[in-house]
Amino acid sequence: MSVSAVSNKAQVQSAIALASQRTGVDFSYLLGQAQIESGLNSTARAGTSSASGLYQFVEQSWLKVVKQHGAEHGLGWAADSIHQGRGGHMSVSDPATRRAILNLRNDPQAASLMAAEHAGDNKAALEGSLGREATGTDLYMAHFLGLGGARSFLKNMAANPDRTGASLFPAAARANRNVFFGAGGQPRTLSEIYERFGNKLDAGAGVASGQASGVDAIRQQLTQAFDIDGGTVVTGNGESSDTASSWAQAMLQRVNGTAGTAINPLKPTPDTARLAYMMLAGMGG
Repeated sequence: MSVSAVSNKAQVQSAIALASQRTGVDFSYLLGQAQIESGLNSTARAGTSSASGLYQFVEQSWLKVVKQHGAEHGLGWAADSIHQGRGGHMSVSDPATRRAILNLRNDPQAASLMAAEHAGDNKAALEGSLGREATGTDLYMAHFLGLGGARSFLKNMAANPDRTGASLFPAAARANRNVFFGAGGQPRTLSEIYERFGNKLDAGAGVASGQASGVDAIRQQLTQAFDIDGGTVVTGNGESSDTASSWAQAMLQRVNGTAGTAINPLKPTPDTARLAYMMLAGMGG
């Protein structure tokens, strides 16, 4: 890793730590979310939406959280420039000002603070409706499905954990097959989806903080690269993304020693070389 990359990672982690301190939102959660969303790349951009920055805020979500919390963190000029219209749509009349506000998504400090405030709002709302303390996984469900979707998911999971997620969220399932369906198209249950999100947060925080190393770190990075929600697997072999995803998931089970003949991801073979290529492409490397 280059000196500049190390410096950028330290800057990002410092920004996340400051946001955690100012808002009281758990540092490990914020770190894990940033690792999952962008690999701690503060200038990451999505290819299929307007999402950008460390926490991959889409434009409307960013404008809403800046409007609500920007003034608390020295962004009063931005908050005052954002206007709410019909149906809650946020707009900025001056194009240059709008660009400047949206570009703040790529500033680690601004992005971390707004992500923390957004998580804090979701935490309070979830705890009010669930009657219990919200976990980091609960917060990520709110990030993924929206607050209303998370409430429905968590209440249904408590009542019937074996219900399939696709039956409850058909539109989300169509857009995020990797989340709602396993190998061979088997629909995942609510409890399985929830557990997978929790594992991803833990893995993300471990990789980002440097607690994972060697083969364990490679395993965690592979899991993220091939299991990013709604992500497109870059194949390099000309086959469909679904076919490549199935192959990568099967290989990942072998890396983890949970199926087939176990393989060492650090040992150079044609399969591990292809995994490395797909991992880098899938994570923006």
